Amino acid sequence: MAYVATRGGEHAIEQAERLFRSDLGTITKDTVEALRDGLPYLVDRLMGEASLYEPDLAALALAQAGGDLYEAVLLLRAYRTTQPRIAIAEPVTQPDLFTVRRVSAAFKDIPGGQILGPTLDYSHRLLQVGVLMGEDYTPEPVIPAAEPAPATQPSLTDWQKAQGLIADHPVETVSPENIPDLTREPLLFPAPRAHKLQSLARADTGGTLALGYSTMRGYGDIHPTVNELRLGEAPVRLRHPRGTVFSAGRVRVSQAEIISKSKSLELGFSATFGWNEVKVIAAAALDLASTRPDAHPASTEEFVLYHTEPVESSGFCIHFKLPHYVTFQSALDAIRDAKANGNAATAATGAKKLPTKEQEVAL
Repeated sequence: MAYVATRGGEHAIEQAERLFRSDLGTITKDTVEALRDGLPYLVDRLMGEASLYEPDLAALALAQAGGDLYEAVLLLRAYRTTQPRIAIAEPVTQPDLFTVRRVSAAFKDIPGGQILGPTLDYSHRLLQVGVLMGEDYTPEPVIPAAEPAPATQPSLTDWQKAQGLIADHPVETVSPENIPDLTREPLLFPAPRAHKLQSLARADTGGTLALGYSTMRGYGDIHPTVNELRLGEAPVRLRHPRGTVFSAGRVRVSQAEIISKSKSLELGFSATFGWNEVKVIAAAALDLASTRPDAHPASTEEFVLYHTEPVESSGFCIHFKLPHYVTFQSALDAIRDAKANGNAATAATGAKKLPTKEQEVAL
């Protein structure tokens, strides 16, 4: 959508942007590094919704947007479009992940064991107000375990399939040049599963939570149990033109498998860049809900994927504050014409007022 301000407004527009920038002040490399190191989970959320894994650029986008997450997502996605695709990474499976946290609410004892990792799930939420009084807050040191947990963990789903609890599905093999990519292809319906999972991976966390929560609390028939929640680092392996596979580093990822007990054991899945447990659990519930013949909006694929798209939805929302003078005045003119025509028709037919209740009694 394109909007042109009133004539002579260019100077005002320029000064409005300058006013916004002056409120933020000078952005330095130290500012960016402080955001990156001090707000890692916010940076992770931004990278996931922007479909671009680069902590420094994500922190810069946050600083430049003043913490407005939707503006930062737009900045990062816009930058992403300017970068060429130089390679496609090799597929990564669950046993390949360097696992930092792995829990299951469905089974107490799982192959490889439960790993709590970094979490506040079992903690009291207390605000450290002493920091405002000048007291430094230093967390208690972590006590190393007697034996370190294994770096990688097996797939719980593979174990369930071996037990005959979950049906096995054939692995779909796709050549690199034919891999579906939502960032380069339009979202069409019915959406291929690859596009659906990609859309949920970069969906707005708040919107995903709202719709996922609605399916959990009674508006749908999904009452999920977390089969496996995993936070880890995925290796980025690239294939050299000569055929050699080498590692280009690791990226933080989250993934969740939720299981429904309504009729049979069915799995919903979600994964995204960064560590964002709420996002992947809610998205996995929506993935599972989309397979149900339910009239609830959160079970409707098109409703969910369109309305959790952060750039599209936030852009459409905020565009209403831009000039709509012409269309609004047209609506007012139509209302005035309708009233004038109605008054003229009443006068021409000599319509009489309805009698009052007292007049009706007298009659």
